[in-house]
Amino acid sequence: MMIEIENDWLKVGIASNGAEVRSVKHKKNGLDYMWTGDSAYWGRVSPVLFPIVGRLKEDRYELNGKVYEMSQHGFLRDVVFEVQEQTAVDVSFVFESAGRYLDVYPYEFKAIIRYTLNEESLVVQWEIVNENKEEMYFSIGAHPAFRLPLLENETIEDYRLNFTPAENTSVMEYELKNSLIHEKGDASDISTIPLTHSLFENDALVYSNIDKITLESNQSSHGVEVMFEGFPFVGIWSKYIEADHTMAPFVCIEPWYGIADTSNTTGNLKEKFGVNVLESGETFRVEYKMKFK
Repeated sequence: MMIEIENDWLKVGIASNGAEVRSVKHKKNGLDYMWTGDSAYWGRVSPVLFPIVGRLKEDRYELNGKVYEMSQHGFLRDVVFEVQEQTAVDVSFVFESAGRYLDVYPYEFKAIIRYTLNEESLVVQWEIVNENKEEMYFSIGAHPAFRLPLLENETIEDYRLNFTPAENTSVMEYELKNSLIHEKGDASDISTIPLTHSLFENDALVYSNIDKITLESNQSSHGVEVMFEGFPFVGIWSKYIEADHTMAPFVCIEPWYGIADTSNTTGNLKEKFGVNVLESGETFRVEYKMKFK
């Protein structure tokens, strides 16, 4: 089922499967900003990653003496949410685990995902409720993919990514090897990265302590701002096509509360790099915002 919300600027389509944003159309400039989900490149558009972000080492983890298997990015992106509340400009979706995933994730939880339009911006809010009598360990992340180029007379290489680091905090860069995280070093001087077809040849770019990334064109005033102050990590990715050495026609800007396993992980979920801990009965709340220009 597809749910639509709209205001004077934007019309947004969200699928109940995964509570995934599938389209964002600007009513004043006529542009559709989201990737199409063409499976020839990548069949998703804007999945929510939970209860892990990225890949686990050997696709497994250990918790309280038991080993569990889980594929990359977890399972929330593939569940069907129910609409909790809806108005013309906002909608909230809810999913309750109700014992259905205990074989891969031994916690009961409730996930609420809320989308709210504010002029040219879409605000995304997450709530994760720990419904256990013990603390819960988890990660959560966004994976929105933006269509490139936005205009027919542009190319991918007309675009750049502008970075706004968090104040008074060093920016760290990480690299992926075999889908696992390795610390690359300090990147506090990062400001702009031009998009090129070879940029993602070695997989995603990953940073900590960034508050905003802006996707901008050199040829027009159109683009996307993704604002995620306080998020510990952000990934940037597109599918690299080895056959012709090109980048797929989209780029993902992914704010994360969590990250893939490191190569030297113990495998214990409680010791996982970047994992979040939520006390019994407590609620984790966070939001990010996308502005479409």
